[in-house]
Amino acid sequence: MLGVAKDPLEHTSMYERTEEDSEGSDGEGGMGNVSRVIIRPPGVSGKAKRGQICFDAAFETGNLGKANLVGEFEYDLFLRPDTCNPRFRFWFNFTVDNVKQDQKVIFNFVNISKARNLFNSGLTPLVKSSSRPKWQRLPKKHVFYYRSPYHQNHYVLSFAFSFDKEDDVYQFALAPPYSYSRMQSYLNLIESRQQQGGEKKFTRSLLTKTLQNRNVDLITIDHVVGKVKTNRVERCVIRVIIILCRSHANASPASFMCQGFLEFLLSSHNIAKILRENFVFKIVPMVNPDGVFLGNNRCNLIGQDMNRVWQVATEFSHPEIFAIKNMLKEIDNSDSYQIDFVIDLHAHTSLHGCFMYGNTYEDVYRYERHLVFPRLFAGNAQDYASANMIFNADEKKSGCARRYCCEKLSDTVNAYTLEISMGGHYLKDGKTVALYNEEGYYRCGRNLARTFLQYYRFINVLPAPLPSEVRQKKRRPRTHNSRSRSKNRYEVKPRPKTTRSYAPISYTNLSICYDSGGSSDEGGFSPTRTVAPGSSHFSGYRNYRRVASCTMPCAGTTNQQQQLTHDQFALLRIKSGRFDLAQEPSLHDYGGKSKSQSPEKQTRFELPVNVPPKPYLSIIDLNQLTRGSLRVSSFED
Repeated sequence: MLGVAKDPLEHTSMYERTEEDSEGSDGEGGMGNVSRVIIRPPGVSGKAKRGQICFDAAFETGNLGKANLVGEFEYDLFLRPDTCNPRFRFWFNFTVDNVKQDQKVIFNFVNISKARNLFNSGLTPLVKSSSRPKWQRLPKKHVFYYRSPYHQNHYVLSFAFSFDKEDDVYQFALAPPYSYSRMQSYLNLIESRQQQGGEKKFTRSLLTKTLQNRNVDLITIDHVVGKVKTNRVERCVIRVIIILCRSHANASPASFMCQGFLEFLLSSHNIAKILRENFVFKIVPMVNPDGVFLGNNRCNLIGQDMNRVWQVATEFSHPEIFAIKNMLKEIDNSDSYQIDFVIDLHAHTSLHGCFMYGNTYEDVYRYERHLVFPRLFAGNAQDYASANMIFNADEKKSGCARRYCCEKLSDTVNAYTLEISMGGHYLKDGKTVALYNEEGYYRCGRNLARTFLQYYRFINVLPAPLPSEVRQKKRRPRTHNSRSRSKNRYEVKPRPKTTRSYAPISYTNLSICYDSGGSSDEGGFSPTRTVAPGSSHFSGYRNYRRVASCTMPCAGTTNQQQQLTHDQFALLRIKSGRFDLAQEPSLHDYGGKSKSQSPEKQTRFELPVNVPPKPYLSIIDLNQLTRGSLRVSSFED
């Protein structure tokens, strides 16, 4: 039978509760966590009443050191520091019960040690209850992170909450917990699946024991049929990829990412099959089981940061790191194996998105090769934050896995730290933050596995797929019966047959100056046109009548003088809206009778005639900047 991890909502404590413990017990459990502590108002004793909240953190991954009632509905909560190290206080995980329906409370975490975090950037605590077992984020409007003058100007995290069901047990946590028992249950589950399926895809072995005698498991995936020839040295080796996870106890998102990576490798996906057949994977799903079980923030049982002691780790103080180092040295010194990657999975509390930390090298070619994998991973992960990526050789990080593997192992090793945020990632607009859930962490692990395939194709270790082998976009089978839709819904009605007519265009009173004696850009001049005295250049049809009246034959005028009064573009030269340039100008009166032509050749005009005169360009001195000067200049031209 599989070992199923117990849910802390069932009040299963990591310390054995005796039958003498009553409902009103307010004693504290071991390691400093509160164990069924009931907070009563001052001066109240006896059996706990409904509404007197009971706090409990004495279970696996739990962390809450103390709770004080400071108001009618306000509580100050103190986080328990890591065992043997009071420096780290950030992780919390506790349960609350014995509440009233619609009871409202305010919880203040008053001793957080990490001032720079994501609580001001969208991160909020998680909550679930016994009747709603899915983790949910608290609304941002109910969460506050600020400096409190009542707590020595320290940063305080406060949030308001209302209990809607009095029979439920509520659990609050910084991030979705991933306990040691859950990891063991998952490994037992995939082992049973492998036995039932008959195909052996991985091997589970014991790497070492912790200080509290817990298992440090090693998952090995080795189905390489033939050895792959490398490009740098003339020898045939098997390439090895090593994944480390959960060096820090509070990095539960890293465990979800590791589980997503492992599930993808053991699946029947084509990429997973190619990776299993060509490379060896060694995965350590939990490097710090003691710290995870105790609910520490960062350290192990003796208060040591497991990602800062790689250069000084010993068999007695850090047996987990010591065993991993021996495994790396053994593989690196082998003639049959070559370590290509050592990737340490972590969770970040101060930055959004997922990103990588790398190393710097004096060898330029090695450094350029070192940049390839993060670039490929950024193309697969939409939540990748390139701005947070760092490549350095910081002496302060000399004790971490990334720096140790860079200095002590062969030049072929690429060591990275893959970080994923406890909060969320930015969307395409660069402003909106989408908070992660468990599926988001699983997806990041799957993206990591896909990137390995792209990397080895990029360096020509694996052949690139042929165009015919590329998976086409999935379409619905022809046997699929689509939904019945109304035929009249998308029916296009024909347009009615109508005659096309042009709308009349009127050119009267346009604010465009057509008359000028100035020169155009080509050096030509517009024809001279007479305008009645006192009239405007923009008089439109009124000027037409005045020009027509001025052009009537008078005594003593010759035919040549009459022709000078208008040109071939005048309105009197229009016949039925068209220019007649073949004939000489003829004079007409408004009665429609000509005095110089026979009645057969008389021309009649229908008024008004909406045809504009010939436009031209007017040159204005741009040095005259005032409105009045420009107007005078336009008339003078």
